[in-house]
Amino acid sequence: MDLTYTEEERAFRARLREWLAKTLPELPARPSPDDWPGRRAYDLGWQRRLYEAGYAGLHWPVDAGGRGATPTQHLIFLEETERAGAPYVGANFVGLLHAGPTIAAEGTAGQRARWLPPVLRGDEVWCQGFSEPDAGSDLASLRTRAVRDGDDYVITGSKIWTSHAEVADWCELLVRTQPVSAEVPKHRGISWLAMPMDAPGVTVRPLRTLAGSTEFAEVFLDEVRVPVANRVGAENDGWRVTMVTLSFERGTAFVGEVVACRRTLGELARTAKANGRWDDPVLRRRLGRLYGEFGALWRLTQWNVSESERSGGVPGIGGSVFKLAYSHARQELYDVAAEVLGAASLSLDEEWTLDRLSSLSYTIAAGTSQIQRNIVAERILGLPKGR
Repeated sequence: MDLTYTEEERAFRARLREWLAKTLPELPARPSPDDWPGRRAYDLGWQRRLYEAGYAGLHWPVDAGGRGATPTQHLIFLEETERAGAPYVGANFVGLLHAGPTIAAEGTAGQRARWLPPVLRGDEVWCQGFSEPDAGSDLASLRTRAVRDGDDYVITGSKIWTSHAEVADWCELLVRTQPVSAEVPKHRGISWLAMPMDAPGVTVRPLRTLAGSTEFAEVFLDEVRVPVANRVGAENDGWRVTMVTLSFERGTAFVGEVVACRRTLGELARTAKANGRWDDPVLRRRLGRLYGEFGALWRLTQWNVSESERSGGVPGIGGSVFKLAYSHARQELYDVAAEVLGAASLSLDEEWTLDRLSSLSYTIAAGTSQIQRNIVAERILGLPKGR
């Protein structure tokens, strides 16, 4: 893979830097972390600015409404926006990073025309309705059922850890459209639906995280009617479509956060030099090793993004390698941060502390580390499946 920049890519970086320098001072103040309507408005406002400037959907194909940028331009965008301290996707992350790309890859022309432009323009927010209280990491054990009634599915069940459900317009929802039986294993009989969050029968109950935020929610579904036309992919083929969604979630959705972690690591080193912790050779060694690890993760990110471009836009199973390594490296980064900051790392008023608490979820979110190890073992190394 050629990692050098072309003249066109250098010009793209220069234009982006100029636009960021002009635009960021014009942004309103960030809302409080607990003000979700305010955060939604702020994140959608940033997305509209990106859309109007031609920077929305760089990683989406042109026929899905994207800009058709090269993988390198996409990575340059992530580097420069993080360097400048620009907002990240925020409440838009489900729609922009995996629901939207899934619809682009698997949806009909009509579905792409209906759902993708509003995501790119910053008009609509999506949430993810995959996990269930009793399914745990075994996502295929989901029990939310959808019964066909004419042109609708009638859905009953519940979801948990539904990201941004309290401010979402749509939900990427997994349902069971065929009961499990001797002839129908649990991975079959699942369908992927787009559910409007304002449909009658939808109840959202926010969940408070360890850090005190409420970006997740329980969602209860009581005979909710969703048009059959909102199904992405064939009926009972939702597990395959879900694998596409998870490929985006694990393979490319975290790339901006790798850049953020590299910036955080630099800030930690500067803080350690200022407060005397830099004199500890063990700490310096840990910081140096993390520097190398995040550098390697960025190279893996470049490879994954380039590979997804060559494979029609869908990331491959290399995303599981990335997700596994990144989630553990992020946790270690904030363990080191606690050593550098000492007692200050215990204050909930410090962004470092909130980031550390958030990092604890990364070995669970988007598929646990145990699940990622199974995928790597079975699909990459060719080892036999466990019993």
